Amino acid sequence: MAENKGLVLVVEDEHNIAELQRRYLGREGFGVHVESDGDAALAAARRMRPAAIVLDIALPGTDGMEVCRRLRAEGDWTPVLFVTARDEVTDRVLGLEIGADDYLTKPFSPQELVARVKSLLRRAAGPGGDPVRRVGRLALDTGRRTLHVDGEPVELTTTEFNLLAFLMHHPGRVFAREQLLAQVWGYAGYRDTRVMDVYVSQLRAKLGEASPLRTVRGVGYGVSDPGR
Repeated sequence: MAENKGLVLVVEDEHNIAELQRRYLGREGFGVHVESDGDAALAAARRMRPAAIVLDIALPGTDGMEVCRRLRAEGDWTPVLFVTARDEVTDRVLGLEIGADDYLTKPFSPQELVARVKSLLRRAAGPGGDPVRRVGRLALDTGRRTLHVDGEPVELTTTEFNLLAFLMHHPGRVFAREQLLAQVWGYAGYRDTRVMDVYVSQLRAKLGEASPLRTVRGVGYGVSDPGR
């Protein structure tokens, strides 16, 4: 029997797709609970506290976007992988802006779904045991996965946290969007590298005047090194 790797909440109203996800995730040692509508998904997320949520957008009643929005508003930062038939850049951007951590477009291979869930959980776990990293007014603890600005906590999604952590661990360096996608996702998750612009924009909005993020036009992004 495979080692239990945690519970994944699958929210999908197409029975065949849901069963396919259940089967492949189960083979990899995940516990799987399936819901087929948004309201039931919210109740299950609050009750079961899953390790990750695989969330379809087009659901009966409360759609996936609203499910994610409500969870984030409640302070629930469980990693969320959106699964959807929508492939427009604006839809992907909206999903990321409301707090999703990754995005998979139908049709997809079940192997890729499993790989993305594993990647989400690796990133959520973090390296552990690292000391607090301080840059300017920011203090980031990768062990506890917390961020404080001027001593006040700031809530970040899993992917926002990992992007900021990577850049803060390499102050003064500038990385191309493709490099950051590979580092933050663990693979080149998107051909359209503009999704990285979304995350940087979200981080700047949350950090405000304390943001150490800098843009080098035509190159990419980095964190200012206060020692230079």
